[in-house]
Amino acid sequence: MGLLGLSRAGLWLSRAMSRCVLEPRPAGKRWLVAGLGNPGLPGTRHSVGMAVLGHLARRLGVAESWVRDRRCAADLALASLGDAQLVLLRPRRLMNLNGHSVARAAELFGLTAEEVYLVHDELDKPLGKVALKLGGSARGHNGVRSCMSCLNSSAMPRLRVGIGRPTHQDTVQAYVLGRFSPAEQELLPPVLERAADLLLDHIRQRSQGSSSGP
Repeated sequence: MGLLGLSRAGLWLSRAMSRCVLEPRPAGKRWLVAGLGNPGLPGTRHSVGMAVLGHLARRLGVAESWVRDRRCAADLALASLGDAQLVLLRPRRLMNLNGHSVARAAELFGLTAEEVYLVHDELDKPLGKVALKLGGSARGHNGVRSCMSCLNSSAMPRLRVGIGRPTHQDTVQAYVLGRFSPAEQELLPPVLERAADLLLDHIRQRSQGSSSGP
């Protein structure tokens, strides 16, 4: 495809995304899934949430559907999960400002804090461990803190992906901003798969619960 074709395709996707935002909510539930991290720093421990989003997009068949949305300074992709719709989001702001992108997208799609999932790294869990946390404090994570401040809530479910703590000779900042070692990279594929499994299972259960009514 030539440059003109690519430009037209990008314009079409952008308009399609705008229609999705402006049109009424679909019959099923809609959820926002945000992978926290630093744009332009793939492969780093602090951006493992974005790696999970990339894996999730491939698994849901929308890996080629990312569109840059300037209104919320993020890349967005829409995916279906049964009757539910997932809005996948990768912020284009630094980690400490991720919340501005997440809150703006939640506003555009008419979602509450409880309908927003945050996927992020977790120092207090070793690499290979993933867990879902329902609300609570930011536990020192600046991206989560930013989201809590911008959404004015702590109710967001959080998928925590363990990256382990550094040894005593490393600072936390250098560790989280560093890239995964070759040995760690070999462990990542099954970690991303387990993270996607846990997230999708939880969303399915909540979607079915909300559709069944009281």
